[in-house]
Amino acid sequence: MGDSIEVVDHDPAWQAEFAAIGKTLRGALGDGALRVDHIGSTSVPGLAAKPVIDIQVSVRSLEPLDAYRIPLERLGLTHRADNPELTKRYFREAPGSRRTHVHVRELGSFSQQLPLLFRDYLRAHPDAAAEFAEVKRRCARQFRDDRHRYVSAKEPFVWDIVRRADTWAQRVGWRPGPSDA
Repeated sequence: MGDSIEVVDHDPAWQAEFAAIGKTLRGALGDGALRVDHIGSTSVPGLAAKPVIDIQVSVRSLEPLDAYRIPLERLGLTHRADNPELTKRYFREAPGSRRTHVHVRELGSFSQQLPLLFRDYLRAHPDAAAEFAEVKRRCARQFRDDRHRYVSAKEPFVWDIVRRADTWAQRVGWRPGPSDA
């Protein structure tokens, strides 16, 4: 299944790494990127994670693809056209570069809002982030060489956090803050 799954302690350098990549993406995409956000576990201070920088680029529309594919490919990113998620377009780092996943989604869509809510909830609830870290570590130990089983094993907990995050969002009137880059 490829490389082994490794969940490591949070590294404060991840924020600076995102900032540099985010600035580069913002420069390449200009006004075509309505938002550029650090998402995923590396975006939550203190949360153990796979050391992969996940970035979400929010656009007005997923079509035409070339509007953002061409600038991203000029940066060396690789478009993964075989990605099965139809609500995003997925890009990976250039070969030999720092592991980075770029998720392009439509601004305001459920799939664009969900990672921001998930991130913001975990940032606001360190106890939930600690629970999530333990689940991820346990699943990584159990399914170190099987990425699909690792993802499936943590999925029930992820959806539990989504339910909690939705309740929290309704209570506090959550809205995404400003773009990260």
